[in-house]
Amino acid sequence: MPAVPELPEVEVLRRSLEPHVVGRRIVRVEAVQPLLRERVPVDELRIRAGGRRIVAVRRRAKYLLLDVEGGSTVVVHLGMSGQLGLVPEAVPPARHEHVTLHLDRDERLRLSDPRRFGLVFVVGTDDLPADRHFRHLGVEPLSGRFGGELLRAAARRRRAPVKTFLMDSRVVVGIGNIYASESLYRAGIHPCRSVARISAERWNRLAAAVVKVLRQAIGEGGTTLNDFADGEGKKGYFQVSLVAYGRAGLPCGACGRPIRRRVQAGRSTFYCPRCQR
Repeated sequence: MPAVPELPEVEVLRRSLEPHVVGRRIVRVEAVQPLLRERVPVDELRIRAGGRRIVAVRRRAKYLLLDVEGGSTVVVHLGMSGQLGLVPEAVPPARHEHVTLHLDRDERLRLSDPRRFGLVFVVGTDDLPADRHFRHLGVEPLSGRFGGELLRAAARRRRAPVKTFLMDSRVVVGIGNIYASESLYRAGIHPCRSVARISAERWNRLAAAVVKVLRQAIGEGGTTLNDFADGEGKKGYFQVSLVAYGRAGLPCGACGRPIRRRVQAGRSTFYCPRCQR
């Protein structure tokens, strides 16, 4: 299964777009193919975003948020293969350029999505926390609320494997398959260990590893295994820093044992059998 853009990739995208689109006016909204994961509400986008300036670029979980004048927010999710980029109007449309925000100064912000699993919709900025896409979401892992105690409290009365738990967006958002595997390796915790068998010390170690891995990935431009690129078309390079994910059969950097792969909840999990007991 292709790697889906996770929190670091969306944060890298946000940071790359912010200085170039804040203050710009959305002149026109166009949807060549509105049938994405959900139908794009083109008329509503035109009414609530057309002719308005972008006042902020934010992120919530794996969603990119474009706040516009008048109290609305354009929400974009990249799905499995989406790319959101800023290009001159003179650049010919991409083959899978499905949704386009035409901006002033002859540029356009385009969503290209070959697999069409992405999302684009608009919601009131103040109403966003209660929207069905957001109301179930847990804590941001790079916020002050996140830590070992929060994970330990959320795990009470549960028996799930820790990797499955860590990827539960109702607990903590944005930690997908790649970063869950990396964080567990760096914390020395086996991905199949039940959350009922993890001590407070290990929860603290895991939370610290999550934060460190995410920050490093953001600093290195995210992980490009398939299609990801930032708003300027630049690929990430965190994949060269991966110590567990995708390294099945290669030696563990700490002990030399081969990294193993197993399937958990339909996803590939990578771990060291010696360092992660």
